[in-house]
Amino acid sequence: MPDNLIFFSAASVWEIRIKQGTGKLEVPDDFADVLAGQAFEPLAVTVGHAHALRGLPMLHRDPFDRLLIAQAQLERLTILTRDHVIGQYDVSTLLA
Repeated sequence: MPDNLIFFSAASVWEIRIKQGTGKLEVPDDFADVLAGQAFEPLAVTVGHAHALRGLPMLHRDPFDRLLIAQAQLERLTILTRDHVIGQYDVSTLLA
């Protein structure tokens, strides 16, 4: 059993599939199965997460990243990211 749970947001899968559909990202045909086979926990997007967006300052323009920030704040999670702007929010980050 791992010491920490690792979550992946439905918002991230949504963004990946949009980028795949526009040809900006290549995703393996079995992506859903690969993801399901990892030791990650899915994190659904809730109405509460959507409402939490209201309180976020407009430091970041990307709607998916803003949703991840709201989720992390409400669920008290740490975001693993390469994006330094996310660290400007009141949210725990771990730079990748």
